[in-house]
Amino acid sequence: MTKEAGNGEARITRYNNFLLLVAGLGGLLYGVDVGIIGGALPYLEATSRLTPGQLSVIVAAVLLGSVFSTLFAGALADWLGRKPLMLISGLAFIVSIPVIALSHGYAPLFFGRLLQGMSGGLIGVVVPLYLAECMTAARRGRGTGIFQWMLTLGIVAAAVVGIYYSYRVEVVARYASDAGLFAFKDQAWRRIFWVSLPPGILFSLGSLFVQESPRWLYRRGRSEAALAALLSSRTPAQAALELQEMAQAAGDAPGAPGGVARDSLLQRKYVIPFLLACVILFCNTATGVNSIIGYNTGILLQSGLNDLWAHWGYVLFTVVNFAMTLVGISLVDRKGRRFLLTLGTSGVIASLLFVGAMFHATESQAINVSAALQAEAAGRDTLRLPFDQAEAARLLAASGSTLNPSHATLGVIYAYGDFIATTSYARSDDVAAPLVMSREAAVPANRVEAFFRNPFADLAKAQHAPLRILQARLGEVPSATHGWLVALGLYGFMAFFAMGPGSCVWLALSELMPTRIRSNGMSIALVINQMVSTTLAGIFLPFVGRYGYAAIFFLFAGFTVVYFLTAVFALPETKGKTLEEIEAHFAGSGSKG
Repeated sequence: MTKEAGNGEARITRYNNFLLLVAGLGGLLYGVDVGIIGGALPYLEATSRLTPGQLSVIVAAVLLGSVFSTLFAGALADWLGRKPLMLISGLAFIVSIPVIALSHGYAPLFFGRLLQGMSGGLIGVVVPLYLAECMTAARRGRGTGIFQWMLTLGIVAAAVVGIYYSYRVEVVARYASDAGLFAFKDQAWRRIFWVSLPPGILFSLGSLFVQESPRWLYRRGRSEAALAALLSSRTPAQAALELQEMAQAAGDAPGAPGGVARDSLLQRKYVIPFLLACVILFCNTATGVNSIIGYNTGILLQSGLNDLWAHWGYVLFTVVNFAMTLVGISLVDRKGRRFLLTLGTSGVIASLLFVGAMFHATESQAINVSAALQAEAAGRDTLRLPFDQAEAARLLAASGSTLNPSHATLGVIYAYGDFIATTSYARSDDVAAPLVMSREAAVPANRVEAFFRNPFADLAKAQHAPLRILQARLGEVPSATHGWLVALGLYGFMAFFAMGPGSCVWLALSELMPTRIRSNGMSIALVINQMVSTTLAGIFLPFVGRYGYAAIFFLFAGFTVVYFLTAVFALPETKGKTLEEIEAHFAGSGSKG
């Protein structure tokens, strides 16, 4: 090997590693985007003086911004280019942090969170899209996997920051006055957001120094620039071969780049991979992963763990996600995408069924005490119920149950008119705050919110309707042993998900889509993904309150069965293939994968 050739290989290796770094920073930013509100919300709730409805909107604003930006991310990526959109997404995140952290009031908080969500939606489309179009076939799996791995690190980091400030608040609460504690909590949620600023700055700086996507450049008729971009990460022979494949895939002669074929988008080579990607993105969220992450502490509390161990259990849960994503990354280019998806979904099904069975064993003994609570709520607009051992004993005696009131748990579904709300589960052995059934928490504040909550409901009627107790599930808190078994089941779920679907979903999405529809196709598929995530997050607590945790885990397992069958029977193996070879497969001119 000549010195010049050796220097060329070293340069290519350095650039590919830099691409991995930028991808990782994008994933870290996305993960922080998702997880940071969890640690900040308790202190924001305690100091902002926002209503429960406004707080719900603040939390949901990220989802709203993400759905909105995802819908247009593909078109923007085609119009502006992949590199400029990466920079814009990073800058949007940077701007959102001071808007949120310096805010005093509902409007700037909402705008900042909306901007943060728009940044996340853009990143979720453009970074996997960019990596798929820039990385070599041999390294593409690792590159997109790094994005997911650092995403999980962002969630872990957000959880650790939240734990750190919870300990700080506990110490301040011992020695400071009420006013001092209030001031510290007010600073705590602001500092949590400030901590998330550096990843945004680093990602934006990294985006300045990467090359534009060669496939985007080629489709713009800039074949020489496309070749130069390919040469940054490939040998001259590999670059020339891929440029030739781009021309063949686009139906161009090498001397006439940019003459994109105008064939129908209803052809097999477009429809099948698009539908397959949509099914995978739907099922990926329908495993319940986002709901299980978001409500993890509550699930562990209800399974039998105390408050401290439930919070530490969530931290361990995020660590399992982070560690097993690394395992998936190390295997994705060796074992293949279909193998990991098959293994991962089968393990997820087994874990969900196990956790569902554990909850069914305890929930089957619960009783409905809605009649007793309805009698107590008669004539009241708001019912505040301190659920301690005495209250548990009273409700149990009224129903003739022999359950132990010292280890009881209660969750209530209630309604005003057509608007239904649910309380969190309370435990008689861990009285933190009373169960509150209020019109303010159940009935939307305006017609816009009411439309999204229930478009067929009568808001005016609900504002004056009496409080109705629809269901009140009273059961016995399981043992700590039961809680740790449930925790192990959840860790198994997270391990298999992270190793399979978590490591492969972004990769499968970007690889399956043909070049002509990749950006817009990814946007549509991700919008479906986020709509499913938002829907599941919205129905999780009401569904659990009405049917129990066992039912929701069995439902998630059913969706995952569809995912497993799709991976086994419909998904081609894309390991080691260029994007053009994958496209040829769906056109019917490739070998079976």
